[in-house]
Amino acid sequence: MDRNLARRLGGGLAATALVFSACGGGASPSTAATDPPAAGGATTIDVTLQEFAVIPAADAAPAGDVTFKITNDGPEDVHELVILKTDLGASALPTDENGAVDEAGAGIEVIDEVEDLEVGAAQDLTVNLAAGKYVLLCNIFDETENEAHYKMGMRIDFTVN
Repeated sequence: MDRNLARRLGGGLAATALVFSACGGGASPSTAATDPPAAGGATTIDVTLQEFAVIPAADAAPAGDVTFKITNDGPEDVHELVILKTDLGASALPTDENGAVDEAGAGIEVIDEVEDLEVGAAQDLTVNLAAGKYVLLCNIFDETENEAHYKMGMRIDFTVN
C-alpha cells in the first residue's frame, strides 16, 4: 500500500475516533454527582426534561442536601420534576387509569416537586435526601393529547448513597 495513502487513512481514522469519543454518551447519565458538595454545601445535579425523557447528569448522589438544576428543553410540552423515594423501579410504579403515577400509591413517598415548568424555563430544587432508592419523573397527564408523560418514558431511577 502507498505510504501516503496509509498515512491519510490512519489520520482519518484517528480523527473519526476523536469525534466519536467527544460525542459519546449523549443522554446517558454518569454514575456520580456533577458537583460534589463543598463543606456543608449541597450536591448539584443538572436535570434536563424533554419529550419524553428525564435526563440527570448523574444517576447517584451522596446523602444530604441535593440541588437539582432543572431545565425544560421541550421542545413543546410543559413538564415537571417529581422526586419519589421508593424501592420500586422507575417503570414499576402504580398508575391510574390514565397512565400517570398514583403518587399516593403503596411503597411511594413524594419528596418534593417542581410543577408546570414551561419550555425553556429553569428552576432549582434543593431537597435533603437520605440514602436509598428514588425515581425522578414527570407526572403530567395532558388531557388534550391524552398523554401521560410517565407512560411516555419520562422516568429514571436515582440512587442516594
